[in-house]
Amino acid sequence: MLILTLNKTECENLLAENRVGRLACARDGQPYLVPVYYAYAKNYLYAFSMPGKKIDWMRANPRVSVLIEDQGQGREWRSVIVDGTYEELPDRIGRKREREYAWSLLSKHANWWEPGGLKPVTPPLSDHSPHVFFRISVDKVSGREAKE
Repeated sequence: MLILTLNKTECENLLAENRVGRLACARDGQPYLVPVYYAYAKNYLYAFSMPGKKIDWMRANPRVSVLIEDQGQGREWRSVIVDGTYEELPDRIGRKREREYAWSLLSKHANWWEPGGLKPVTPPLSDHSPHVFFRISVDKVSGREAKE
C-alpha cells in the first residue's frame, strides 16, 4: 500500500466529482462535525441548510474544515481536506447574485435540498422561509490517496 499526496489539481477534481462532505466547525473549544451536501466552483464550496446548530456555530466562528472522501476499489481511497471560511449568502441587495449562483449550482443535482432542508422535528409554518445559503472559501486544500 502506498500513501501519496494529491496535487492541487487532483484535490480540486475530487471536490468537483463529489457532493457530500463532512463539515467541521467549533465553538467555545467544542468541535462539531456534520455531513453537508455541497457543489464546488471557483474555489468555493456552496451549500444550503435550515437554521440550527451548525449555522449558529459558523456564525460565531467562521473558520471551518471540510473532509471529502472517495472510496476506491479494495483498500484504495482518496481524501481532501479544505480549510476555509464560512460566508452566508443572504437574500438581499448586494448578495442576491451570489445566492442565485449557489442555487443554480446546487439545483443541478436531484434532491439537492433534502440534506440541508430536512430536520428531525417539523418546524412551525410561517410566511418566511428561514433557509440559509452559504459558501466556504477554499483557503487551503490538501489531499492524500492510498494505492495498492
